[in-house]
Amino acid sequence: MGQPPTSTFNISTTHRQAHYLEQTFYESSSKKLIPRFLKHENPRNDLIALLTGAMTPLAFEPFGLFPIAILTPAILFVLWNDTSRARAAWRGFLFGFGMFGVGVSWIYVSLHTYGNMPAPLAGLAVVFFVALLAAFPAAVGWLQAYFQTLAIGWRLVLVAPAIWVLLEWSRSWFLTGFPWLHLGYSQVDTPLAAIAPLAGVYGVSFAAAASAGLLAAAWVDRRLAGRLYVPAAAALWIVAWLIGSITWVQPLGAPIQAALVQGNTPLTIKWRPEYRNEIVDKYLALSDSALGAQLIVWPEAAVPDYFDRIRPTLVPRIERIAKDRDADFLVGAIERDPGKSTYYNSVFVIGGAAGSYRKQHLVPFGEFLPLPALLGGLLNYLQIPMSNFSVGTGDQALLRAAGHVIGVSVCYEDAFGEEVIKALPAASLLVNVSEDSWFGRSFAPHQRLQMARMRAIEAGRPMLRAANTGPSAIIDHRGLVLARSPQFQSYVLQGSVQPTVGATAYARIGNVPVVSALLIVLGALAWRARRLRSS
Repeated sequence: MGQPPTSTFNISTTHRQAHYLEQTFYESSSKKLIPRFLKHENPRNDLIALLTGAMTPLAFEPFGLFPIAILTPAILFVLWNDTSRARAAWRGFLFGFGMFGVGVSWIYVSLHTYGNMPAPLAGLAVVFFVALLAAFPAAVGWLQAYFQTLAIGWRLVLVAPAIWVLLEWSRSWFLTGFPWLHLGYSQVDTPLAAIAPLAGVYGVSFAAAASAGLLAAAWVDRRLAGRLYVPAAAALWIVAWLIGSITWVQPLGAPIQAALVQGNTPLTIKWRPEYRNEIVDKYLALSDSALGAQLIVWPEAAVPDYFDRIRPTLVPRIERIAKDRDADFLVGAIERDPGKSTYYNSVFVIGGAAGSYRKQHLVPFGEFLPLPALLGGLLNYLQIPMSNFSVGTGDQALLRAAGHVIGVSVCYEDAFGEEVIKALPAASLLVNVSEDSWFGRSFAPHQRLQMARMRAIEAGRPMLRAANTGPSAIIDHRGLVLARSPQFQSYVLQGSVQPTVGATAYARIGNVPVVSALLIVLGALAWRARRLRSS
């Protein structure tokens, strides 16, 4: 026999009351435990959000103060607690404006110093771009406020970190992508980096954001700090450390000797015809000094002319050195299709092997112009040389040099993990060629090297990174920098690198699992939050 309707009503009512009492307990506890200066009505909190955001780039290179990438998001998460959705979005925007305003300030150098944009216009462009990027943490603040009915632990440890990472991921493809200052990059020298071969940079970002959430929860709900949140944070890092003991790849053959030729050619003279021979002669002389090298790499667009035009005189000289050294060359150059107005940012193999790679992920405004009908006169105004490229096709054959299959990326391409792993598992070595002189003496070259290290960890492959003005680097498959050149010097960086075979989990499955898992978790918690609101 079933229960009478009145009994069902009483059980349902009791269930709703339990939810209400649970939520009231957590909310009232959080209000009592949050320090007065962090109360949501205190206007200084907005300034705290801005300043903590401005501190966050200190976690990345060239500073490398990685704990800051956990501390500053933790402060932001506390500032989001017990606030309205609009206020949370505003604080997220201020945090992002501080973070990107400091962290990508190098854009001003690219636009003004090397792009010839007037200082006021360059400053305005940077402010607009930083505001656009700041909209992402603002969206995190606005979205996480939807889950206010959940208990503090759920909101701070799962909800905010999950949304944060999903918005990082969306920033990697929105308007062709700008994946700078992901939290995971700051952790390349910590135990959390061991998550990268399993779940990529976004898995590392989530571990860092969850650590921040645990710290914030311990701060807000001190009753459970020692019993729950601190032990959970310790467990997270211990698990990451244990994951680091997994062997994903194996050595392939003997180590090879590599030489990265850093020409240090100033952009002010690079494309001027009267300096062409001088620049080429310097690269050839530096290459000739690389005794014992099996693979010699020149940076992005190292050849200061169209490759088809300079090829008859340049290639025989390179081939003589290659024959004398029993080496292969990878040479960055601008390629054009004869009889067509199409240009490619390419890398050529010269020596015992042959082949070429055309860059596929172009930089907006630097290498191609979005909305050309609307912005057609902008490139002429900026006077950026070699800035109207075509996209290389996605079915290009992998290059082979020094007896190995090589996954080549050009400059900006190594900021995108899923693009780098397209060469795997066939490639046993990664090579990135870059023209970092666009960034001057800013944070950007160091940030880019940190990203390259993450790509090596994700892929389980060593990476050779040759940059015109440096730093060039030889990186092993664990992301450790084995050798690094000084910046702004003509230099030949030589060293040994061990190619590898096999595949990490990330190389096989990419970002899909971590993104899907975060969406599922958020969906389940959103359903729970909705039920609590309706109870």
